[in-house]
Amino acid sequence: MTRPVPKPPPITSDSPIAPDSDSLASEGGDDRLADTQSLSASITDYPTHWGRRYHRYREGSYPFPNDESEAERLDSQHDIFTSYFDGRLFFAPVDPDTCLRVLDIGTGTGIWPIELAESGKLPNAQVTGIDLSAIQPNMVPENVTFEIQDCSDSDWCRPPGQLDFVHARMMGGSLESYKNLIRTSRRYLRPGEGWLELHEVHPTPQCDDGTMPRDWKFAEWEDKLHYASKRKLDPPRPVRVAQHLQHWMEECGFVDVSQLVFKIPLGPWPKDKKLKGIGAEYGANWMEGLPGFSYKLFGAEGLGWSRNEIELGLVEVRKSLAMRDVHAYLRYYVVLGRRPSEEEERELLERRRRGEED
Repeated sequence: MTRPVPKPPPITSDSPIAPDSDSLASEGGDDRLADTQSLSASITDYPTHWGRRYHRYREGSYPFPNDESEAERLDSQHDIFTSYFDGRLFFAPVDPDTCLRVLDIGTGTGIWPIELAESGKLPNAQVTGIDLSAIQPNMVPENVTFEIQDCSDSDWCRPPGQLDFVHARMMGGSLESYKNLIRTSRRYLRPGEGWLELHEVHPTPQCDDGTMPRDWKFAEWEDKLHYASKRKLDPPRPVRVAQHLQHWMEECGFVDVSQLVFKIPLGPWPKDKKLKGIGAEYGANWMEGLPGFSYKLFGAEGLGWSRNEIELGLVEVRKSLAMRDVHAYLRYYVVLGRRPSEEEERELLERRRRGEED
């Protein structure tokens, strides 16, 4: 039995954000559990590169920092997204009475599981966050736990078919195959009831009114970031994944797949007071993140630039983000899907068989 996914009124790519008039003036227990790593000196003995700290467990598989500066940026990013969605933490029509097991993939600082537990939206759920880095707080709600684990593994060290809700956000640039993550999620979700919800930003800036120059430095930087992530990193870990999630989810056998697309402004140029504040904070968040995003992908592991070359380039990128006369935004994708029941699975296979015969 299919269930309709409630859709909020999204600000889609066809709905322009009205700019502020003055923005035209530019300004500056199981045996398998043994594979889930317990905290130890070997895991928290983090390596550093150009003054930034990186994960030790599965070293090199995540090209971005895990230090205090990045943790603060991640928490700020979470606050921006939560404010944009008026406090809403998820969109999937999960039954609060029967949802018992929630998994947050790439949990980072653990802020999403903690706020979900504190919200009381899923009062019976045990919420687990997994990450490569042990940067989560020790004092958490009693129904929140964290594990050091690599989500790209096919074995998630838990019984298949037991999760009610799997959530992932901002995993672009972290995975060799996002599609494999979706496929593995399906295996561990409860048949007929388990939901997967993915949140990703497409990093290519967009503009509806022609105010973004063709040589805008942030756009040029993002294009190089994309090239490095897909063509230079070994193995590749693409940053542009958001636009593919719906198709991948359908290919992996999910049903009731739904996609919502929103616009998040870069900078305080919108006329709307709420979007103006969000845009100002989001632009600042990107400025804070630029070095961490760039050091590995633009450095020796990617484009081969020196640190001095990277820093000089980022000066111009920051200047471009401070230009209020450029009405740029990023697309934010929310993609939902449900694991089909065994009966639905048989029906899907039968339809596929008939389609092949035709």
